Amino acid sequence: MKTTSTENAGPAASGKRPTLGRNVYALGAVSFFTDVATEMIYPLLPVFLTSVLGASAGFVGVIEGTAESTAALLKLASGWWSDRVSRRKPLVVAGYGIASIVRPLIAIAHSASTVLAIRVTDRIGKGIRSSARDALIAESVDPSIRGRAFGFHSAADNAGAFVGPLIAFAVMTFFFASLRTVFWLSAIPGALAIITVVAGPREVRRARGAAAREASAPDLSQPLGKRFWIFLSVIIVFTLGNSTDAFLLLRAAQLGVPVALAPILWAVLNFVKTVCNVPGGAFSDRAGRKPALFIGWTIYAVVYLLFGLASHAWQAWALFAAYGLFFGFTEGTERALVADMVPQERRGAAFGWYYLAIGIGALPASLLFGLVWDKAGSPTAFTMGAVLAAVSAVGLLFATPRSKGQST
Repeated sequence: MKTTSTENAGPAASGKRPTLGRNVYALGAVSFFTDVATEMIYPLLPVFLTSVLGASAGFVGVIEGTAESTAALLKLASGWWSDRVSRRKPLVVAGYGIASIVRPLIAIAHSASTVLAIRVTDRIGKGIRSSARDALIAESVDPSIRGRAFGFHSAADNAGAFVGPLIAFAVMTFFFASLRTVFWLSAIPGALAIITVVAGPREVRRARGAAAREASAPDLSQPLGKRFWIFLSVIIVFTLGNSTDAFLLLRAAQLGVPVALAPILWAVLNFVKTVCNVPGGAFSDRAGRKPALFIGWTIYAVVYLLFGLASHAWQAWALFAAYGLFFGFTEGTERALVADMVPQERRGAAFGWYYLAIGIGALPASLLFGLVWDKAGSPTAFTMGAVLAAVSAVGLLFATPRSKGQST
């Protein structure tokens, strides 16, 4: 398999302007097709669960929290393994393949427990691929443009999430297709994702700084560092207030947004995310990771507070658009910061721990949000999320050092 090395002698070192390169573009295309498939289903899933299968809001939280927590555990294991074997691509291919094959099977589900099993298997695929993929992206570009690289990948991901709901809406509106038919059709972009991930990205040979170490096993004993663990602790607190976005769709329905327009509402969110991801990542390259994250988390707190106070359908549309700004500032920035803070040979494990931290908070966050929604109402649940995000944004100011994309 053809390999390249970019870590120590990239374009910046030779005086050339650094570029994103084949791997970033290829992995962006894979994520685009994958998210087209995923988002043909996801915005319809809460309604399918509650209206067709009779699940409660609390069980929606169980499904999404369990699925994401399962993925988080596997991200740690797969990231560590990709460091150990010094290969990322096999795990990336396997992860995308599993998810693309199992996802359309939601069409045959006749109980919420079946959807739970399929969603968990889908997220197992995500768990296998994510840490290795992010490490591969970090190793494929010059450190000075990591924020832009991860921002581009997030933009491609979100572009797919923009197109997917539009396809679902068109199929349901103009061809009068059922929800189950839409779920089956998601297999088409899933197949394109598999083809692209097999043919597109290439393995990156990781330079180790000394010829004597070229043929040796990677050094997995290097510490990840105190500031990395402090950052993860803040991430956990933020995630406790960051429940599944399925609740945003349920809240929009409460405010009067028709079920048929749910895919369009989801598309609006992902359009804003797509437009903002690259500028947000590039902003973190210039101004630092901490300022970008602080801005993003503050936006999140304000949006969630306003979701709790909203009373009209038009407000749901405006808040979904504003919510996209949060992702623009944070999606690429968080991943770039992880790559900045740890040794090159430990990046797979570092991304695994990062995703595990998110997963540790995901299940209790969604369970808690669903329970508060059921017992005290949706405004109280959204206010709780806003408070936790605000606390995390303040904690971020004291917990992490300023970083402008410099590799450590």
